[in-house]
Amino acid sequence: MIASITAAALICASALACTTKGEGSSTPDSSKAAASGTASVSDTPRTAGNSTSGSGYVLTPADNARTPNELGRIPVAEYHLIIDKDATYSRDRNHFRKDLEDIYARGYRPVTISQILDRKIDLPKGLSPIVFVFDDASPSQFSYIERNGKLEIDPNSGIGIWMAFKEKHPDWSNSAVFCLLPAAQAGHAFFGDKGIDGQKSEWRLPKVKWLHDQGFELCNHTLWHAQLSKYSDAVVQEQIARGNLAIDSAVPGYKVRTFALPLGVWPKNRALAKSGSWTDPKTKKVVRYDNEAILEVAGGPTRSPYDPEFNPLSITRIEAIGENPVQTLDRMDKNGTRYVSDGDPATVAKPPAK
Repeated sequence: MIASITAAALICASALACTTKGEGSSTPDSSKAAASGTASVSDTPRTAGNSTSGSGYVLTPADNARTPNELGRIPVAEYHLIIDKDATYSRDRNHFRKDLEDIYARGYRPVTISQILDRKIDLPKGLSPIVFVFDDASPSQFSYIERNGKLEIDPNSGIGIWMAFKEKHPDWSNSAVFCLLPAAQAGHAFFGDKGIDGQKSEWRLPKVKWLHDQGFELCNHTLWHAQLSKYSDAVVQEQIARGNLAIDSAVPGYKVRTFALPLGVWPKNRALAKSGSWTDPKTKKVVRYDNEAILEVAGGPTRSPYDPEFNPLSITRIEAIGENPVQTLDRMDKNGTRYVSDGDPATVAKPPAK
């Protein structure tokens, strides 16, 4: 489904070209419900965990000086392991901490894929959205430590680092996306099982529920990271449907809206990445899925939901490798393609005519 906006523009008091955020647009069904003020069953609700009300946003002079451009690009940063070294699929813990500090200082604040789909990028004028996506559900992303019979979040795990950063910066919300695997090997199964990296199997579902309760978005990454192009239509649908079913076992009734392609590879029948069904051979229960957003593995910053060419079924990402995602943020500032909020939910700020 491709969002579009009208070519006609209003002239705002600030002399920037704008359109109203709902004006002439073709939006996903969930967006229409949000715009009308009524909840849709596909809405993933925001919770206290990702609210900044009461704390306020912290803006710098550089933030205040930015020219709004809500047709600009949005970085979707992709992380995997959070461990003690940098590699293609791992991020050194201190490097991850530095990423958060750098990204925050540049005037970015996290949003979810659902917020993009619903056009609810509610940021003050001058700030920009960024999406953090954590793929594969490894213990390095979310680990518990058991002390005296009580569970504590490992401060050196990805979520431990995130929550410590949020405590330091109250306007940093829990608007990240976790693309989950429930049954992969080497502990990539809802953040670890069977004692791998000290994680117990009984902690798996509570971790997923905790993420939801704190306001994070849950995303499907298939059952065990199958390269979908290698499998039949039946297996493709089973992999995706059972991924959703596993998430539902932790958070009953949760509507999964986002699907991340394993290895960035599409199934031979591309339509099955969006929707399909699987029938449980034991219970005969039919499990259906209908993804509203599909995440590619790479491709650079994604388009704004107000861009006429925005395609939620092909959202591009920036892999956290080397100096990325910060290096890409530098390029976006240099070439003027950064999404910058105008702070007004009623208008879409366009870049000034050159």
